[in-house]
Amino acid sequence: MAIGNIPPFKKLYDTYAGKRLPAHEVIRDALVESGFEVADPKECIDIFVVNLKDIGLLRTIAGAETVIPINQAMDEAGAPTSQEEKERAPHPDGHAPTSAIQFNKTCFYISPIGEEGSDARKHSDFFLESLIVPAMKEVGLTVVRADHIADPGMITTSILDHVRRARLVIADLSMLNPNVFYEMAIRHACKLPIVQIIRKGDRLPFDVGQVKSVVVDDTDIYTLVPKIETYRSEIATLSWFSVKWKRR
Repeated sequence: MAIGNIPPFKKLYDTYAGKRLPAHEVIRDALVESGFEVADPKECIDIFVVNLKDIGLLRTIAGAETVIPINQAMDEAGAPTSQEEKERAPHPDGHAPTSAIQFNKTCFYISPIGEEGSDARKHSDFFLESLIVPAMKEVGLTVVRADHIADPGMITTSILDHVRRARLVIADLSMLNPNVFYEMAIRHACKLPIVQIIRKGDRLPFDVGQVKSVVVDDTDIYTLVPKIETYRSEIATLSWFSVKWKRR
């Protein structure tokens, strides 16, 4: 009612849904070009923006105000969907290891984990806590890594469940770990949203290298720390648009 039942607002929403909200001057021009006769364009735009905020359709993502598609807002508000009903159904093998998981609100982080105290574990922990988790807060997703899965049954089955059913997968290709590439290939085969990240210095195979990746230079703490916010912003932006354009 706040947007859809008001023709000028509906037109503006259809124009900018899933996009960053431009300056008011640009919105005013779009309003004029749409052919609506509005007595006070400035007041109309101000009320439109206020309404978007009030119903949760305007959010700051990677530092910019972005108009959220209504379906995404409903998902994040916990509105039931047929997909959620499927996720709560028992598995064919008799147990339900993922019954309590809301995959449409989950980002599965694929990374080289390694043993406790290993370089791989230190790397994965650092990327997880300093980059992935903060970035996903902007997108509205909860991050899960393989060693955090507490479901009963075979861990491989649970991992593949997350690879195939999570709303988003972030694949950390650092160290060129074979397991990461295997799980990433399954995700690509499912044609579901995925974002690639890698530390600077690790050279990707040609085919994988054609996909845009967030490259993190962690070789020097003095250059890494000032750019952490930039890396988070890149991950959040790529993630948001990946989810938007490849909704299940």
